[in-house]
Amino acid sequence: MVIEVTGMNIKKDDLVQIISGKDKGKKGKVLKVINKYSKVVVENVNVVKKHQKPNQQMKEGGIIEQPSPLYACKVMVVCSSCGKPTRIGYKLLDDNKKARYCKKCGEIIDRV
Repeated sequence: MVIEVTGMNIKKDDLVQIISGKDKGKKGKVLKVINKYSKVVVENVNVVKKHQKPNQQMKEGGIIEQPSPLYACKVMVVCSSCGKPTRIGYKLLDDNKKARYCKKCGEIIDRV
């Protein structure tokens, strides 16, 4: 039995691949998910420079680089078994637990 769920299928610590934009083709781990705006922050992707003033934690000011959020529709989860970017489906297991699965190879990615 397959359950359709609306919303984001991406979680923190997922390995994702960028499918459009200036960083197309890059892979990285999801650091943060912002559900309210349907955005994700991926490490070493969409890096922007920020001018930082000196403060208590950072004695010197300067230009720092940090990843910026990008829309979740621009990333796809990479399946751990087949290694390809894939869509995510949900299925109900025998013990009435929901699990995410790869729509390309059918393997279970993780339990929800």
